[in-house]
Amino acid sequence: MTFTPHGKHLIAGDWIAGEASFTSAPAHGPAHDFSVGTPAHVDAACAAAEEAFWSYGYSSRAERAAFLNAIADEIEARAEAITEIGAQETGLPEARLQGERGRTTGQLRLFAEHILKGDYLDRRHDKALPDRQPLPRPDLKMMQRPIGPVAVFGASNFPLAFSTAGGDTASALAAGCPVVVKGHSAHPGTGEIVAEAIHAAIAKCNLHPGVFSLIQGGRRDVGQALVQHPLIKAVGFTGSLGGGRALFDLCAARPEPIPFFGELGSVNPMFFMPHALANRGTEIAQGWAGSLTMGAGQFCTNPGISVVIEGPEAEAFTKAASEALAPMGAQTMLTDGIAAAYRQGRDRIAGAKGVQEVLTSVCDMRNATPYLFLTTGAEWLANEALGEEVFGPLGLIVVVKDMDEMLALAHSLQGQLTCTLHLDDEDAKAARKLLPVLERKAGRVLANGFPTGVEVCDAMVHGGPYPASTNFGATSVGTLAIRRFLRPVCYQNMPEAVLPDDLR
Repeated sequence: MTFTPHGKHLIAGDWIAGEASFTSAPAHGPAHDFSVGTPAHVDAACAAAEEAFWSYGYSSRAERAAFLNAIADEIEARAEAITEIGAQETGLPEARLQGERGRTTGQLRLFAEHILKGDYLDRRHDKALPDRQPLPRPDLKMMQRPIGPVAVFGASNFPLAFSTAGGDTASALAAGCPVVVKGHSAHPGTGEIVAEAIHAAIAKCNLHPGVFSLIQGGRRDVGQALVQHPLIKAVGFTGSLGGGRALFDLCAARPEPIPFFGELGSVNPMFFMPHALANRGTEIAQGWAGSLTMGAGQFCTNPGISVVIEGPEAEAFTKAASEALAPMGAQTMLTDGIAAAYRQGRDRIAGAKGVQEVLTSVCDMRNATPYLFLTTGAEWLANEALGEEVFGPLGLIVVVKDMDEMLALAHSLQGQLTCTLHLDDEDAKAARKLLPVLERKAGRVLANGFPTGVEVCDAMVHGGPYPASTNFGATSVGTLAIRRFLRPVCYQNMPEAVLPDDLR
């Protein structure tokens, strides 16, 4: 099944063209023309979303669960076509896209199951105490309610799981919030075919068409118009620190400030305890090389930093990591811009004071090859720039003098999505000193693993202190993500016949 995009926006059930267009830049295969979004498109989509909220926001959990499952069904019905155009646009292997499609449909179905259980409503009831002295207590009931229309920005590195029908969209729709998506220009055809799947599910479930809109392309004015639109009540974003911070500031500066749930950047450091490094250093180095280069390093949980204590074990680890990375060939990056930014990051690290090149290679155009650098704990602590993310398969080994310097390095970290401890049983005492620091720095702390690969489940946290994300109390993966798009409402002395069905 071959899919040929028509290049239009989906706004309130209609496919609409714009006056201007842009041409996609696929890694291979044909390029296609797509309409450029405008603030006028944003206004139309937001108005339709607000109108849809008055029915969709008050629909039953069963109705919304059926809708989420219908979206998953429609995506699966287009599986081959999605894989084909996704691979063309991004250069990602077909197997990776097939797995990501499964994750996308899986999280839609997971949220359907989650809302049917009803636990997320956090229902509470304090019964009236009319005879209490000195004052009686009224009857008080509370539960979580949807906030209204939500804006979602598609991500460059996950054309399915973090884009049009990704986790932000799935959790917002599950909560009862209509969604307006700004598609990513790196994969507009993939966005369009997934929007067609959602459009088909809306028709199948007989929902208001304003429950979902997709606006393609667009310049900064489109993103600005979307986050500043008075009908938008929250924003979900996965992307760069610079772009995310700019949108975050716009949300905060609105006459009515709204929450901006941005996942922005992380170097995901790994800390090697002495016995683990001595006993398994070579094995872990080989695993790190695989994790570092997976998907050309284009994962937000890519473990870019390894912290080891100086000595022969650290030297052996460095040698093993270099040998494991050396045979890795060039990989196609998602866009020319991401490839250029990777080379700039490489040059920044290579040119930093006290940084030694361990493994160098040559990459140009849209290709990425691995790089490995080495520095000391003292140089790291003196240069904040070494802790800035390089999006791609670049690793930095930081050699510290002892556990005290490792602890100081951990204290110096900015917020992270993940931190990892590699430890053996004999390392438990040292690890206990480090863990309280790491849990203040990251949303997920791992032991003896690699952070690439984020399980979609109840207990997952994909977020962390700034700049990993703009809201440390939230996650963009897992069922807790629904809480971003809900707010508590208390009902005092409300007659049973008037209460929402879920509180009766």
